[in-house]
Amino acid sequence: MAFLVIPSSGNHGQIGMEKDQITMVMVPFPAQGHFNQFLHLSRRVSSYHIPIHYVGFSTEISQVKARIHGWDLATATNYIHFQEFPTPPSYMASASPNCSNNSSETISKLIASVLDASLTLREPVSAFIKKLSSTSRRVVVIYDSMMASTVQDVVSIQNAEAYCFHAISAFANSSLLWDIIKYYLHLPSFLAKLVKKLFLPSGAHIPDGLPTLRSTFTPQFIEFMRLQHSCNKFSSGNLYDTCKVLEGPYLETLAKFSRLLGIRYLSMEQIKELAIGLKKSQQKFIWVARDVLSGGEGEVKIPEGYEERVKERGIIVKDWAPQLEILAHSSIGRFMSDCGWNSCMESITMGVPIATWPMRFDQPRNAVFVTNVLKIGVVVKHWDRRDDTIDSSTIKNAVQKLMASTEGHEMRMRAMELGKQVKESVKDGGDHQKEMDSFIAHVTRY
Repeated sequence: MAFLVIPSSGNHGQIGMEKDQITMVMVPFPAQGHFNQFLHLSRRVSSYHIPIHYVGFSTEISQVKARIHGWDLATATNYIHFQEFPTPPSYMASASPNCSNNSSETISKLIASVLDASLTLREPVSAFIKKLSSTSRRVVVIYDSMMASTVQDVVSIQNAEAYCFHAISAFANSSLLWDIIKYYLHLPSFLAKLVKKLFLPSGAHIPDGLPTLRSTFTPQFIEFMRLQHSCNKFSSGNLYDTCKVLEGPYLETLAKFSRLLGIRYLSMEQIKELAIGLKKSQQKFIWVARDVLSGGEGEVKIPEGYEERVKERGIIVKDWAPQLEILAHSSIGRFMSDCGWNSCMESITMGVPIATWPMRFDQPRNAVFVTNVLKIGVVVKHWDRRDDTIDSSTIKNAVQKLMASTEGHEMRMRAMELGKQVKESVKDGGDHQKEMDSFIAHVTRY
């Protein structure tokens, strides 16, 4: 994780000084992909013996608690506390366990219910932070960039300060900002290319023809992002879930920009083609088949008899699976992913190349970053074919290319080298660890 834009005013305290007087509050966006990032960040911060309060709806907190695998629970629970707020009746209302309608209308309603529910957290979260401020020297609030409106009242609390956590990749972030700059400055294509060449730091490559904002986000989500941006005027700094060995040039790009300035699911037909493609590939596989529309509790309908036909080669998991532990296993050679940034980071850290199948949001841009920039993955589904059903032969060819070709082996070697560099960065003396130490020193300063 890289920490940028630390204010120049104020003295940086030394790590280990009176940290018990500092209280930290984690405010994640209430969506599956964001929970783990805040949970892992909480774990890292807890190693500095700083008490942490992880806040959210009761239904989501219960899911988060269930995901604490392989932790020293005695140590973690000494410093990590969960603050639950009542779940609004409308939250995920269109995602009942009996829901099998994966239409755009259903998905839009699901997204809208999550966005509306997140807005109800402003009052209880504000009251909770004020309560903590009365017994703490300083309250440090780390909030998801999609939760700025929820924590905006922190400006009225004298001994509180807030830091914005960006859950998407620095590549996706910087490329989106670049598109916005081009749009508002009305730059013609020839001038945009010149400005980009002069403006971007060495090593930062933003390809042309990236998926557009409107093709990857629902209209409701775009309006919600505008609201969060308009509210986000109080941040003391920015946190990014990445590291310099992966995205150093894009972190530099974001630093320059800061000075300058819907969910999609597989149809039954597509599930069938995916199943056939995996079987045709003749490769061993683990398929985690869950229905996110039902809050992660429902099952994807696998073709009848399929599990029996592939039992010698494939394992189908119909419940939540410990993805990081699976990716860390020596038998895992490749990963087919929707390219959520959390999954990308976990896969890269474990040195596992990716077969990209983006669905929505930042995922299409992450897929381009994985395949075109890092060159550690192959495309299963191109974004310009997002509304098409990908046939089983295309899936088979992509899997075989990644698993059983010279090109796939080279991707594996690059991924393993990147994974090695990422792991080195989090060790004592590594860039990642130095940045975390610097952040903790800053928030515990006098």
